[in-house]
Amino acid sequence: MQLKIMPKKKRLSAGRAPLMLFLCQMISALEVPLDPKLLEDLVQPPTITQQSPKDYIIDPRENIVIQCEAKGKPSPSFSWTRNGTHFDIDKDPLVTMKPGSGTLTINIMSEGKAETYEGVYQCTARNERGAAISNNIVIRPSRSPLWTKEKLEPIILRNGQSLVLPCRPPIGLPPPIIFWMDNSFQRLPQSERVSQGLNGDLYFSNVLPEDTREDYICYARFNHTQTIQQKQPISVKVISAKSHRQRPPTFLTPDGNTSRKEELRGNVLSLECIAEGLPTPIIYWIKEDGTLPINRTFYRNFKKTLQIVQVTEADSGNYQCIAKNALGAIHHTISVTVKAAPYWIIAPQNLVLSPEEDGTLICRANGNPKPRISWLSNGVPIEIAPDDPSRKIDGDTIIFSKVQERSSAVYQCNASNEYGYLLANAFVNVLAEPPRILTSANTLYQVIANRPALLDCAFFGSPLPTIEWFKGAKGSALREDIYVLHENGTLEIPVAQKDSTGTYTCVARNKLGMANNDVHLEIKDPTRIIKQPEYAVVQRGSTVSFECKVKHDHTLIPTVMWLKDHGELPNDGRFTVDKDRLVVADVNDDDGGTYTCVANTTLDNVSASAVLSVVAPTPTPAPIYDVPNPPFDLELTDQLDRSVQLSWTPGDDNNSPITKFIIEYEDAMHEPGLWHHQTEVPGTQTTAQLKLSPYVNYSFRVMAENNLGRSLPSEASEQYLTKAAEPDKNPTAVEGLGSEPDNLVITWKPLNGFESNGPGLQYKVSWRQKDGDDEWTSVVVANVSKYIVSGTPTFVPYLIKVQALNDAGFAPEPAAVMGHSGEDLPMVAPGNVRVNVVNSTLAEVHWDPVPLKSIRGHLQGYRIYYWKAQSSLTRNRRHIEKKILTFQGSKTHGMLPGLEPFSHYTLNVRVVNGKGEGPASPDKVFNTPEGVPSAPSSLKIVNPTLDSLTLEWEPPSHPNGILTEYTLKYQPINSTHELGPLVDLKIPANKTRWILKNLNFSTRYKFYFYAQTAAGSGIQITEEAITTVDEAGILPPDVGAGKAMASRQVDIATQGWFIGLMCAVALLILILLIVCFIRRNKGGKYPVKEKEDAHADPEIQPMKEDDGTFGEYSDAEDHKPLKKGSRTPSDRTVKKEDSDDSLVDYGEGVNGQFNEDGSFIGQYSGKKEKEPAEGNESSEAPSPVNAMNSFV
Repeated sequence: MQLKIMPKKKRLSAGRAPLMLFLCQMISALEVPLDPKLLEDLVQPPTITQQSPKDYIIDPRENIVIQCEAKGKPSPSFSWTRNGTHFDIDKDPLVTMKPGSGTLTINIMSEGKAETYEGVYQCTARNERGAAISNNIVIRPSRSPLWTKEKLEPIILRNGQSLVLPCRPPIGLPPPIIFWMDNSFQRLPQSERVSQGLNGDLYFSNVLPEDTREDYICYARFNHTQTIQQKQPISVKVISAKSHRQRPPTFLTPDGNTSRKEELRGNVLSLECIAEGLPTPIIYWIKEDGTLPINRTFYRNFKKTLQIVQVTEADSGNYQCIAKNALGAIHHTISVTVKAAPYWIIAPQNLVLSPEEDGTLICRANGNPKPRISWLSNGVPIEIAPDDPSRKIDGDTIIFSKVQERSSAVYQCNASNEYGYLLANAFVNVLAEPPRILTSANTLYQVIANRPALLDCAFFGSPLPTIEWFKGAKGSALREDIYVLHENGTLEIPVAQKDSTGTYTCVARNKLGMANNDVHLEIKDPTRIIKQPEYAVVQRGSTVSFECKVKHDHTLIPTVMWLKDHGELPNDGRFTVDKDRLVVADVNDDDGGTYTCVANTTLDNVSASAVLSVVAPTPTPAPIYDVPNPPFDLELTDQLDRSVQLSWTPGDDNNSPITKFIIEYEDAMHEPGLWHHQTEVPGTQTTAQLKLSPYVNYSFRVMAENNLGRSLPSEASEQYLTKAAEPDKNPTAVEGLGSEPDNLVITWKPLNGFESNGPGLQYKVSWRQKDGDDEWTSVVVANVSKYIVSGTPTFVPYLIKVQALNDAGFAPEPAAVMGHSGEDLPMVAPGNVRVNVVNSTLAEVHWDPVPLKSIRGHLQGYRIYYWKAQSSLTRNRRHIEKKILTFQGSKTHGMLPGLEPFSHYTLNVRVVNGKGEGPASPDKVFNTPEGVPSAPSSLKIVNPTLDSLTLEWEPPSHPNGILTEYTLKYQPINSTHELGPLVDLKIPANKTRWILKNLNFSTRYKFYFYAQTAAGSGIQITEEAITTVDEAGILPPDVGAGKAMASRQVDIATQGWFIGLMCAVALLILILLIVCFIRRNKGGKYPVKEKEDAHADPEIQPMKEDDGTFGEYSDAEDHKPLKKGSRTPSDRTVKKEDSDDSLVDYGEGVNGQFNEDGSFIGQYSGKKEKEPAEGNESSEAPSPVNAMNSFV
């Protein structure tokens, strides 16, 4: 059957797999390619490829060459007829045929005459598949006869009369070209008054005296023979008349009021009207009942000739010429009829069929009159040609059915009428050929990005093959956007991108086989001018430069040239061109114009222009310095999906050069009215290539900046809405944490409107267990920032992905992050808890870690609860205070600081995760050893006498063990504040009162008192006191020494001098007491105190802490001030009643931290859990627990 024509272009979507690009050609118009390899073994009937014209006028002085060329396989043989009979070229020695061709050469230059070979010739090209014939070629020699001899009388006429000078050239072949000249071979001037007609005559509408001359000569030029013939000169004499009458127009040609004109379709219609009159008439043309065709109408010979080119039947009608002057008008009507020699409507085309197929040959022509159609087969009229059962003739159509190989032939269609004929050869070639691809293998195509790419696949086969295209390895069908397939097998990529690079395979198939061919495509970056020349206004004599920076593909080598006003640069040394700059020195007025930079590569070219204006130097006014004026004339060009070029015109810089331009943008869709910084460019630049985001309605504005500040913003540019695209990025801060033991809360930071890249922003949330084989579970949610997955197992690691998407598509595949489902309380307590008591205030605890699976959450650390159960000495507490230390991470040991010596403690350990604490370990009990005691709670000196003092005290509030004894040290202080010898006294621990005897009277003593346990001496307390005077004296004042005692000697007490002396002493003592009281209230030191500080006993020093241990620490309720008589020790160190290892000095002790070696990194909480104590013990008061630096 016949293969039908397919559309010229067919667009195929890449969404189907496999993508098969089918292509079909129009078989009735198939031309067998002249491919050498194809023609080696492809049988083809003859086809005439070149022949001489139908009307062939030859030069009789040269050899005659009659062309006839044909192609075919096997190569055709040639024969000729002359005047309808066989022309035997072998019998004429002057005639030769070109080898491998049918072209004849007739050698008439050596002998013979051209007229001998006049006639009608026809060429026949024949091979085993048929015969093709040429047109009838009419051979005629050109002729250029001489003018006949004639005697021409001089012409005499009066001024103003009309005149026609006849030419009447001899009849030549082809007709000559006529013109009038004088003896000097100068053309005679022509005008509306004097002109040459189409017939060659010279017409004068009216003559003037200056027309008088004797050498009016008509010349005839015969182009074929390159000869010119001339007529005898004509003499014209114009007699001047004193007066000549004016007259209305009359026609010199044509005659009468009407005439007829016939012309053939496609020729030039020439209509002529020449009028005489005085004054000279003017000619006008109109078409009755119509208008003159605008694009095909021309006026010649001063409007005396109307010409219509490519005339058609529609141009038939009545044309009227009007001659008009001041005295009247006259018109002439020309009736035009357009006839037509035959012309093709459908010319027959070569037909290639495979056996058993059908086809048609159509020969359809038109003309005026209607042409007659006749058919020939292999040059023989179809009526007498051999019969073919597969052939049926139906007027202008031959129908073929189920052709066989013997049906191959060349058919001629002849369409003729009285004005000419058309002859066309069309062969029917019955072939059975497998597909062949004629395009060279591995052809490399190079194309600029974003331009069309055309990949050729010329093919042949019978039956006609179908075409498929593949990209990459065979079997991988094309999967691109849109492709255009042309009927000749060419694959077109309308907009080639970088990813279009690769190898493409064209596959041709028919029922006889398959052929394929690979071609290669490379996409190159476009050449761009990134720095364009800029408009410049310069003064004469100055220098100007234009910059042109080109960016190009690294594999292409550009050439840059400069043009001025679209022409070459002047050949002037003032113009210099370097790599990317044109410099014009000493500018003058002629240098103004348009300068264009053109960059060319083998694949593309770009150009950019700038105008140079040259102005005269102007006087320089006093400069005004200010910030620049705003830029203006903002323009957006090169509008692409992700970029746009913004250009502007700078405002006046106000005599301070612009250093930079600041470009801002507004997103009218998402944040109207809010301007954002886009970019900055140097002050010499007036264009900027701006990167854009999809789905943003941009407006831009520009500000200029100089050393004085920034200009006001320019007017906003036009808005530019970029196309929507899939998101470029995914949400950030993706986390997966459970809020309940059976859920997974997935959170993320959503994209903002600017980042969405399009409407319909959503998120695809995906999750699966990290250690399982489950597939990803996904859900698409709206523009939110959280999604909760329910029904999850407790604390299981999950892989989580959150991908953004919108109506245009998905963002890039996100990276998976790890999260965990919700935590639950730990199930198991730490085991194998062990306590190592380091000293009386520090213990080290060890435990075995809890298995990770039992923690059921993120391990936060381990928490130790410990409390003092009972004291070894006191049992009066009613509640138990529990303290807490937390050790972060996976530590399995920690230090307990700040313990009370000689105490009974209980502790347990619990593991902690994000949900809370697990169960407690079994309680572990331990005891702290004895420590040094605190200072005695008080020390009072009572009942002073002449030689004794009584000391009373209260035991230490924190004995920190079993008291073994008290130590009392004392020494006298003389009147010069010097210290006397130190006396050391041991007092049993069960005493709270002691009398010192054998002391000196009226003497001040300083006392040092402290308690001791088996661990050592405690903190000392000091006091001072004075013994009384003897019985004859008076008790001097003493702080804390008691009241003065009166003398027991009556006779002295009754003496007046003694009473007076005592009063004076009492007054003096009163004054001293007042002064001392005031100074003590002000914190001053009285002389004895200063002497005491200056002579501190080196043996009496504060008690030291045990190395690496803490002293006592007590609850806040145990801190009591010293008695009123207490004093600061001699080294000015104020001792606390509590141990120095107390945590009070380190702030709140909640959650203190300790390292493995006891460094404080854990958590130490003042949290208390009240529990009833045994017996009638009272509850312990809350004690502040504070951090310390180190415990080692």
